[in-house]
Amino acid sequence: MIPVVGELLKELEIRYQGGIEVTHPNRQKFSESLFNPTFKSWLYGTSKNNMKTYYADSLSAHRLKQCYDLAPPRVRQYLNEEINFVRRRIQPGQRVLELGCGYGRVLKALSPENELLVGIDNSLSSLQFGKNEIITSERTLLLCMDAGKLGFQDHAFDVVFCIQNGISALGLEPEVLIQEALRITKPAGKIILSSYSEKFWEERLNWFRIQAEHELIGEIDDNSTGDGIIICKDGFKATTFTRNQFAKLLSRLGNDCDIYEVDESSIICEIRA
Repeated sequence: MIPVVGELLKELEIRYQGGIEVTHPNRQKFSESLFNPTFKSWLYGTSKNNMKTYYADSLSAHRLKQCYDLAPPRVRQYLNEEINFVRRRIQPGQRVLELGCGYGRVLKALSPENELLVGIDNSLSSLQFGKNEIITSERTLLLCMDAGKLGFQDHAFDVVFCIQNGISALGLEPEVLIQEALRITKPAGKIILSSYSEKFWEERLNWFRIQAEHELIGEIDDNSTGDGIIICKDGFKATTFTRNQFAKLLSRLGNDCDIYEVDESSIICEIRA
């Protein structure tokens, strides 16, 4: 018997000392149609990837929110344009998943008319912060999972998205991330990924300098930073994924996609499942 959502999250709380309490209409319905019955094997998957642990340990919850609160107006425009792109791709009543949701900033901005919004992240502190202070809708679930080994049934979601450079920030091999997203997306569904446009380099670098000045990330290593990559002296590294990289990867995987430049700040890849 697949556990209901409440029981599943109670198990997470027992094992990881701080779960995410979730209420939702039709709990039983959603647990049966969403979750893989072998959920114990994927809860909070382990990883030695440096950037995964950096976001989970050093740049989560209130500190992560502060990064966005400090964003200059041009960066806020970039953030909003990506959210608007996703919003236009979602229809009322659809099930939607965000990979690398942090504390739920993007999920909160999306329409509440969807049947279900789910966010997964590997930072339990960010998820707890989101549950306590950000997310108010009963139609939103926040879960602790590894994006490379999701605990969902095949074809569980209509739309899966990972925006604002998640394809780089999650610290997974892009091919692994995309293949797992394809597995859980319904036929004719959409997967939306994004990274930074080369045209946005100066604004992006300035935003990261502001974060460093507030000691949210380490001091930027100017000798190593450039060509779309930002490196800090504390080990933080922010890379990008280019239009050509998206095109080559999806061609190799044999999936159709459309690639857009949005607002001269984002490269967005929309994959048809």
